[in-house]
Formats: sequence, C-alpha cells, structure tokens
Amino acid sequence: MATKSLKARDRLIAKANQQLKFLKSGIFEDELPTFKEKISEINQHPLQPKKLEILQINLGYMCNQVCDHCHVDAGPDRKEIMTIETMRSCLRVIESTGAHTLDLTGGAPEMNPNFRWFVEEASKAGIQDFIVRSNLTIIEANKKYHDLPNFFKKHNIHVISSMPHWTEEKTDQQRGKGVFNKSIKALLRLNQTGYGMPDSKLKLDLVYNPSGAFLPTNQESLEKSFKDKLYKQFGIHFHQLFAITNLPISRFLDYLIASENYEDYMDSLVEAFNPAAVANVMCRNTLSVSWDGFLYDCDFNQMLEMKIDSHRQHINDYDEAEIQQRTIRIHQHCYGCTAGAGSSCQGNIT
Repeated sequence: MATKSLKARDRLIAKANQQLKFLKSGIFEDELPTFKEKISEINQHPLQPKKLEILQINLGYMCNQVCDHCHVDAGPDRKEIMTIETMRSCLRVIESTGAHTLDLTGGAPEMNPNFRWFVEEASKAGIQDFIVRSNLTIIEANKKYHDLPNFFKKHNIHVISSMPHWTEEKTDQQRGKGVFNKSIKALLRLNQTGYGMPDSKLKLDLVYNPSGAFLPTNQESLEKSFKDKLYKQFGIHFHQLFAITNLPISRFLDYLIASENYEDYMDSLVEAFNPAAVANVMCRNTLSVSWDGFLYDCDFNQMLEMKIDSHRQHINDYDEAEIQQRTIRIHQHCYGCTAGAGSSCQGNIT
C-alpha cells in the first residue's frame, strides 16, 4: 500500500477510534439501555447473519461533494481508493459467493479510475442485480462522466441516487451550493436514457436523508410528495424513494455533539425502537467491503473500524461458510437501523 494511503488510513482509524470511544464512553447510559440489552429483551441477541444476498463494495471515499451528514466523510480531498488488485480479489469472491446483488458505493464510486473496468468484469461474473449509488452531480461534474447514463444502461445497472429535497434551498443547504441544479440536470439526462420512466426496467430510485437531528417521516408519503413536485416542476420521473435514518457516526455525530443534540437524538432513536425491524436489518443479509478490502457487517461499522468478528477479516481470506457463522457486531449506533419503520440502504425494512 502506498505511503499516502497508509497515512490516510491512519487518520481514518484515529477518527473512527475517537468516535467509537465516545459511543462507548457511557454518556447517558443511566437513561438509555444499550442496543445489546434492547435486542436481548426480544431474544434476538446475539445477532446472527442470514443467507448472504448483497455484497456491498466501497470503491473509495473520494467524492466531488462534501455533504453535511455523509457517514463516510467523503470529499475531494479523500485519497482512499480501491486498487485494481483489491478489485481482482473482489471479483474472485463474486464468482464464488452466494450473493446475487452487487452494490457499489463510495464516495462517488464512479471516481475510481477502474470503476468501468470493474463493472464490466463483475457483469461477466454473472451478477444478477447491479446497484451503483450515485450522487447525481458526478454525471455533470466533468465531460468524462457525461456518458455515465449510457454506461449504466448498457449494463442494466440499478441507479440509486441521493436527493435531499425537491427544493434548491434545502438541497444546497445539505449538499453544497449548486448541487440541486446539477442533480436536476442529471436526473433529466437519466430520464432521457430511459431511467426512471413509467414501465421502464431501468431502475432509478432516490434516497432521502433528514437535514437535521430528527427521524425521517413516512417513506410512502415522502415518495408521493417527491414524485409530485419533481414531475410538476421539472418533468422528472423516478421509481421509488428510500427514506434513510441518519446514524450517529462520522460527520453526523460531529454535528450532533457540536449542536448539543446528541442526547435528544439518541432518546428519539431508542423511543422509536421497533422490534419487528431487527429481523430485517441489512447486516443480516449484506456484507460490506472497504476500499482496502477489509470486511464489515455494514458500511456504518466500516466507518467505526468495527471489522467482522472472524479470523478472516479481509477479502483475500474470504471464506463464506466461516463468515456466515460469525456474530454480528453491534453498538449504540445500531438503534438508527431499528427506529420507526427501520432503515437500510434499501430504505424501510418493515
């Protein structure tokens, strides 16, 4: 691994350890039960994986945006990028795993210089469902990305895109000045390619994250509002909206602490705990692979450097049978996935 990458990883680990130390510090522990205690009450501890269905691969933390609540701390200054050697290891696993869905994320996964090569090779490996999590603005960021909609279409990729709100003010407030207009242009370009259109098999879904220290409202009503506003104002179509709860890690945890909202937010998550959501939390059917090939129960654990509970913690040592016997690692941030209707990278889970 290059010296710059090692230094970047050292900084990442230092921040993750600092945040994990805070979460473990026992703050408000007299008032809040631990997540372990909560799921023990419903006989769901220890949390065990189900059949592996989704392999979620983070191609790097580099991004053309710097969003306030990004749980990956992504941005243009991040140099952590998955190498082609690690990609080859992922491809070997893809060919042998029981997972049917490949979920590519970042940062902006498209900014990895080997992104297209990896997609093409993974397609040859027989992946049934292909997801790319795009921030939309990457399509408008540079001429070399303008043909991404056609590339996505060629490989029948399911595009899941960030869209904080249907208004310019609220979107730019969370994602940065100019993001809304670029996102609208990108959505129109995707629509022109066939994505998101009624009865189209080219799937285009949007993701909504709350802009403050509160939980998302009803996903179904949010989707209805988004569809109505985006179509009436811009003629934009999409298929589904996923409402995702912000977890108290990375930039959002920094925000909660700085704004003195951490205690109230954690109270909200605990009060909204839904026992029915525990059965379908994404860590039970998904495995997360970091840019440097380490394995995590989910990408939130990845940000806290909580590797899987196994002797085989790297993609080079992948053994599905052994990994499926592990116990999923949990902590207080897991309340975010079990609040209300539950939350995952695919939206509500109940």
